[in-house]
Amino acid sequence: MKSLFLTAILAITLVSCNHKTKETENNTSVNSNEIFACPMHSEITGKKGEDCSKCGMELTVPVTQSENQNDGTQVDKDTVKQTSNETVEKVVETKTATTSFSINEIVTNYLKIKNALTKDDSNGASNAGKVLFKTLNVTSTNDLTSNQKKDYLKIVTEAKQNTEHIKNNSGKIEHQRERFELLSKNINDLIKMFGTKQKLYQDYCPMYNDGKGGVWISETKEIKNPYYGSEMLSCGTIKKSY
Repeated sequence: MKSLFLTAILAITLVSCNHKTKETENNTSVNSNEIFACPMHSEITGKKGEDCSKCGMELTVPVTQSENQNDGTQVDKDTVKQTSNETVEKVVETKTATTSFSINEIVTNYLKIKNALTKDDSNGASNAGKVLFKTLNVTSTNDLTSNQKKDYLKIVTEAKQNTEHIKNNSGKIEHQRERFELLSKNINDLIKMFGTKQKLYQDYCPMYNDGKGGVWISETKEIKNPYYGSEMLSCGTIKKSY
């Protein structure tokens, strides 16, 4: 009897120990999956005992899995990396557009039309218009941002229409001058958008277009009026410089 009693006691003890061992193993398993955050930087998480990558403090603040996923403190690293890369790409794109793209050739060909009109040279204005029209068609917009390209193309579409009238109407200088006045506004808009390495002046004739006035762009301070030519060559003032 005594032997049976001791055997029963031993069996109960073993069962109890095994149960406690399983509980310990389960707790250890749960604890090993726990996530802890830095006391100073809650966005830095990891296993307990690891060091914060920002300040070096031990990760000691418990963070539940649901909090880690939903409270916004843990940001996905791939998302951060992608956002950062997109920001850098936009900065590089903008910088490239403002440093590589140039309207200098467009302005140069525009000035040739202007100079022909100051000399009452309708045929010369037409020939210069042909060159400008080609330049407007072949100028690459690859270095522009999407917004810059949209604004640029809007201006250039109008500029090409006005230039086409100038190139196609040799011998009709008054019509060429009407379109040149509109073209001058287009060129002025491009200069305001992209700037110019060349020293330029915006001139103004108060008498043109029945007193409504007209502007043009010039490379010299000397006034030479493209709207009246030899009739009133020096009529006008400098409104501003670029």
